[in-house]
Amino acid sequence: MTVTARASRARPPIQRWLVIWVLALAVVLVVFLLQERLPWAVNYPAEAVVPVADWVSALMGWIKSNLSWLTRSITAVLSVPLDFALNLLAKNFKFGHGADAFVLPRLSWVGVCAAAFLAGYSAGGRKLGMLVGGCFLYIALFGQWTSAMLTLALISIAVPFCILTGLFAGIWAWRKPRAERLVVSPALDLMQTIPTFAYLIPMLLLFGNSPVSAMIATAIFATPPMVRATMLGLSRVPLEIGEFSDMAGCTARQKLWRVLLPSARPTLMVGVNQVIMLALNMVIIASMIGAGGLGYDVLLALRALKVGEAMEAGLAIVALAIALDRLSQAIAHKQAKGNVHGSASPGFWRRYPNLTLAIVILVVTTLLGVFVPAFAAVPKAITFTTAPLWKAAVNWVTINFFDIIEAFRVALILNVLNPLRAFCEGFPWLGAVFLLGLAGYQLSGLRLAALVAGLTAFCAITGLWEKTMATVYLCGISAFIACLIGIPIGLAAARSDRFEKIVTPVIDTLQVLPSFCFIIPVVMLFRVGDVTAMIATVAFAVVPAIRYTNHGIRQVPPALIEAAKVSGCTPRQTFFRVQLALALPEIMLGVNQTILMALAMIIICAMVGTRDLGQEVFIALSKADSGRGIVAGLAIAFIGIVADRLFNAWTAKARARLG
Repeated sequence: MTVTARASRARPPIQRWLVIWVLALAVVLVVFLLQERLPWAVNYPAEAVVPVADWVSALMGWIKSNLSWLTRSITAVLSVPLDFALNLLAKNFKFGHGADAFVLPRLSWVGVCAAAFLAGYSAGGRKLGMLVGGCFLYIALFGQWTSAMLTLALISIAVPFCILTGLFAGIWAWRKPRAERLVVSPALDLMQTIPTFAYLIPMLLLFGNSPVSAMIATAIFATPPMVRATMLGLSRVPLEIGEFSDMAGCTARQKLWRVLLPSARPTLMVGVNQVIMLALNMVIIASMIGAGGLGYDVLLALRALKVGEAMEAGLAIVALAIALDRLSQAIAHKQAKGNVHGSASPGFWRRYPNLTLAIVILVVTTLLGVFVPAFAAVPKAITFTTAPLWKAAVNWVTINFFDIIEAFRVALILNVLNPLRAFCEGFPWLGAVFLLGLAGYQLSGLRLAALVAGLTAFCAITGLWEKTMATVYLCGISAFIACLIGIPIGLAAARSDRFEKIVTPVIDTLQVLPSFCFIIPVVMLFRVGDVTAMIATVAFAVVPAIRYTNHGIRQVPPALIEAAKVSGCTPRQTFFRVQLALALPEIMLGVNQTILMALAMIIICAMVGTRDLGQEVFIALSKADSGRGIVAGLAIAFIGIVADRLFNAWTAKARARLG
């Protein structure tokens, strides 16, 4: 009786909102039909565009003119550790000048491979050691060693900076909830949703075309996960631990550094893992402003349409990403289990035998490199190349399946993409602001409505509405297809342990693949255009849909499943009416992440001919137009923030409804 009464009380608001939405859509339709009389409501008037880009350009010009001494000082300070890392891993140390100069070679590739094996062995056993060492050996044998070490050197300096900055920012935000709400969280949202290309423009303008610019852009992009991990880890420390430290007489500083942070170490290590992966992804893109390394090799190969060279450099990126990802995950897992290596023995080599052995091997092999060139550089006689095989494979597919591929591409463009693009670009800007604001009000009240409507209006008043809707159309169709593929796979993985064991390695590999690696094979088969961007984006963004769906179904309490079975539900009813219903908020979080990843990938796909906000940022980067690039980047970020806020509000409401 109580359930029936509650259902009857819940029904009128749903019907009322249904009526409101029907009326709202009718109003927008009327505005669209009367666009000849109300043109300003459909297409934002050009004379009313606010010149935000000009203002930003003027501000950046003033900073460059008046604060160049500061940027030069920062460059000089940061170049010291960066040059050391570059010389240590990728170049040589040169002492003196002219013929009398003494050259000390970089770390031997043999020693680095051995040290990588020992690091994996110490963190996760022989199997992990073979994987990590094998990845570095693969890079060496396929002739990508120098480029990979340039990339690794940049990461080795950027990642510690990200970790320290993120740690202190996270501690401050945890201690000051008001600052976290008003300053830190909005800043993190912007940093994580602004496209990677947009970071490059101010760095290029202020710090020039150099590895330092690339390192700063990488550090800014990769810091947010560490901040969030620090806040989350500290908030999850049980209250009893903090109270015990107070009873023991710890000061506030001792309590933080000796009790709370060590207790939050497993979560912090997850943040470190995410920082490493984001830094690696960003370093590839930062190659456009002087980072060099594997990313630069991929860019050159893509521009020349050399599929073999591009795939080899891309696979080297994958090998480096897998090695760093698995190693950092193993260290995090080891910390979570409390398996901290060490003993009471005073000897360093006894406490850290693997580290000591790695140092000895590096020193010996590097010194041998002075006399034996094979230790200093990878001999060409033992290197391989698969570039001709990749080129031949693509040519074979193109020749034998050209008609099928071209028919699919043309049909997709004519029947799906072009009509959807025309619909989105013709949608009234005022109607979009109104409908999104209404959705925000329904989900979370006036504050969310104002935020969503304001961010959407920004895209119109800056004169970027058409390109904004082009971005929304391509991101929307890609995210929809990714969810259409990913959610059923996640459901199947949740219902079958055997299928999950097959799916998990695949999605783990997709997660560590840098974004460029998704573009290379697709552009060779489908050429440049929206179809290429859509396929690459679907492959890049499908992982969260699979992972969150699988996790959500498996997190349903077993007691509820047993209760459903006792109540007489069939397995089908139990799955759809209990497990799927309770996992829906988690699945929607996966949809949210899929949309954000699709948005990030769409921007990178501007390199293959899309005409949207990503192209706007790309053009601004080529012209060093800071105002144009930053405003377009903000528009992209606001699209992501609007989607994120609406989906989070919907998920919170669903969780509250489910208790």
